[in-house]
Amino acid sequence: MSAPENILYIGHVWPEPNSSAAGRRTLSLIRCLQAAGDRVTFACAAALSEHRYPLSDIAVDEVEIRLNCDSFNQLLRKMQPDLVVFDRFLTEEQFSWRVAKECPQAMCILDTQDLHCLRDARHQALKRGQNTMRPDSELLSSELALRELASIWRCDLSLMISTAEISLLQSHYGVSAELLHHLPFSSEGGTASPLPYAQRRHFICIGNFRHEPNWDSLRYLRSELWPEIRRQLPSAQCHVYGAYPPPKAQQLHSEKQGFLLKGWAKDAAAVMRQARVCIAPLRFGAGQKGKLLEAMEQATPSVTTSIGAEGMVDTPANWGGVVADSPQALIEAAVSLYRDESNWRSAQERAVRCLAPFTSAEPSQALRSRIDRLSGELAVHRQGNFIGAMLRHHSLRSHQYMSQWIAAKSQLATAH
Repeated sequence: MSAPENILYIGHVWPEPNSSAAGRRTLSLIRCLQAAGDRVTFACAAALSEHRYPLSDIAVDEVEIRLNCDSFNQLLRKMQPDLVVFDRFLTEEQFSWRVAKECPQAMCILDTQDLHCLRDARHQALKRGQNTMRPDSELLSSELALRELASIWRCDLSLMISTAEISLLQSHYGVSAELLHHLPFSSEGGTASPLPYAQRRHFICIGNFRHEPNWDSLRYLRSELWPEIRRQLPSAQCHVYGAYPPPKAQQLHSEKQGFLLKGWAKDAAAVMRQARVCIAPLRFGAGQKGKLLEAMEQATPSVTTSIGAEGMVDTPANWGGVVADSPQALIEAAVSLYRDESNWRSAQERAVRCLAPFTSAEPSQALRSRIDRLSGELAVHRQGNFIGAMLRHHSLRSHQYMSQWIAAKSQLATAH
């Protein structure tokens, strides 16, 4: 098989780089695939979203598709893609059997975005009052883990945003390194002239409200941390930005307490640039955090947890701000960083240094090389992944029959 030239990217949702880290990563990956001159078509079954990126502006064809519908097979027969990218394992479950049927020689790549089963295990550990950084084996053996790991094994290559997730997949689940590729966030670089301490005011908390770790983090900040931060810094405010806030989020808004919900930020970089401190007290989650990368790009010191900083820096001591986990430690870090200009300046310098690895072109180049090499030895690669072949044989049949049953049921309902 020659190097891919015709790429089908199946999105879980339409990319919104100004609303979520997932949207930013999707757009970055599309551009990486385009860099070699490949043609990319983006297909998605989700409803067209308000803040979606106009992919046609970067010469990407957009196709609306339907779940459980043979029209997708027709698209595959027409396109004959030689590389298919699945955006998250849910998309692979839904569409990979159709790809295998119509384009069996197409290379299949899964972009996990983050490891969903790890995020879920940490959420369950939080509910149980257990260690969230290292959930126990029971929580890592959930039905979600079975589904996501099956998807990883079925694909020819899975893109992992965090080395911590790669380590877990290899050590705990026994996934071969041949099936995994590290692709962290990428950045075009930081601001050329970051604002100094005296020209910045207030805290910023930013993130898509539909992402459960963000919603939990915001409620935790409002109830457990902000009252004491505000008591010690009575003139400071916390400006909360995020797309798709639920109606109940407005209950957190308080002019009196200086906790202000601002809604969706059309220009996240601008509001991040003006803030003195970014605060992200994440109690569970996985992957890398786009909000913290944005803070680095704007040289804005940040306060976060071990989960927030995971996979983004080699040691917490080098973080561009403070990494803390207990409520008291988070409060003390936020107040000190906000109040102490010398401390703040040191943190800003570290934030600039933290950004450097994300500006390297090497990860994208390494992915292109990996794809080109894999395309030349795809048959041999698949022979070496017997577990994947076994799962494709059995699991995809079940997805196929379920999808066909849903399609037949819909046709009958329409007929009547």
